[in-house]
Amino acid sequence: MSSGTSSGSSQGTQSSRSEDDLDLQAQMEKRRKRRKESNRESARRSRLRKQQHLDDLTSQVNQLKDQNKQLSMALSITSQNLVAVQAQNSVLQTQKMELDSRLGALTDILWYMNSSTSTSTGPTNPAMVNSFTTWSSDSDILGASAWNQQQPIDLYQCF
Repeated sequence: MSSGTSSGSSQGTQSSRSEDDLDLQAQMEKRRKRRKESNRESARRSRLRKQQHLDDLTSQVNQLKDQNKQLSMALSITSQNLVAVQAQNSVLQTQKMELDSRLGALTDILWYMNSSTSTSTGPTNPAMVNSFTTWSSDSDILGASAWNQQQPIDLYQCF
């Protein structure tokens, strides 16, 4: 009898173990399924974040390309303006040189006119004509009184 009771109790413990094992396996299977589902959801969110990041970068690339195009156009316009200003500056420098030359010729003419009309009141050196400030009472700074006494001089014939 004792062997019968022990075998009956061992079958009872075996069946309870099998049920516990089945319950444990079922719980583990549920956990595994939840973990898989959680991992799938995490992977889906990760793919969405990655796609959003890629879209943001693509948008930024397009913005930078547009900005680069605008800056290139602005640089081109500025370069063209620089060339135009340099050409204009060259023309103005040439005109300045021409005007300086004419002024020198007019200064020489005034000096000769003054030296021929007044003996001691004018400067003795043509270089001093620009700095000479004391003129005689019978002529102004341009020697207009001397011009009134003589025929007018056509200055363009001097050049």
